[in-house]
Amino acid sequence: MIEPHPEHPHEHSHLSDMDVRVRALESLLIHKGYVEPAALERIIETYESEVGPHNGARVVARAWTDPAYRDWLLRDATAAIADMGYSGRQGEHMVALANTDQEHNMVVCTLCSCYPWPVLGLPPVWYKSAPYRSRAVMDPRGVLQDFKVTLPPSTRIRVWDSTAEVRYLVLPLRPAQTDGWSADQLARLVTRDSMIGTGLPLNPQDLARETSV
Repeated sequence: MIEPHPEHPHEHSHLSDMDVRVRALESLLIHKGYVEPAALERIIETYESEVGPHNGARVVARAWTDPAYRDWLLRDATAAIADMGYSGRQGEHMVALANTDQEHNMVVCTLCSCYPWPVLGLPPVWYKSAPYRSRAVMDPRGVLQDFKVTLPPSTRIRVWDSTAEVRYLVLPLRPAQTDGWSADQLARLVTRDSMIGTGLPLNPQDLARETSV
């Protein structure tokens, strides 16, 4: 069952053929001399290096290590995230969803591709795809299996529909065997997909294997 946020209407900004339109607009603006190619490159570079999932990973890691911050994040995610310097367009109204042993949260945008850019960067292609947007609602457990995530049958899966009014950040469960880890160390375990709900954080063994490669 899809979970709209109770305080916000379900309004979407419809973006059909978004990629095609963006590219066409980019070409037109450059051709008319309204935008410098270098400026566009700088915007792309900003989202690749300064705005991206590493921001959200720092938020999650802080919530894992600071109970007071976790409470604040779950109570007022917009303010708690802004406290770390992550705010702006597409991040004005944030809600954090905490996973538990009994409940797993997953985020979708059924009508377009609303996504929390300040903490996750630009949305992946699959997030914007029609198959994901439809199957996440109808068969969330099957979608998770496609992402190689298998949850116990007893775990409830809640699907939240992101809109133009509210965007979500999943707070995944902290991996085991990380007692005493610093926030910086923990942030390396947080994946983009785990903050959407289509994945899980890395465990320490996964991180060790990645480091040794």
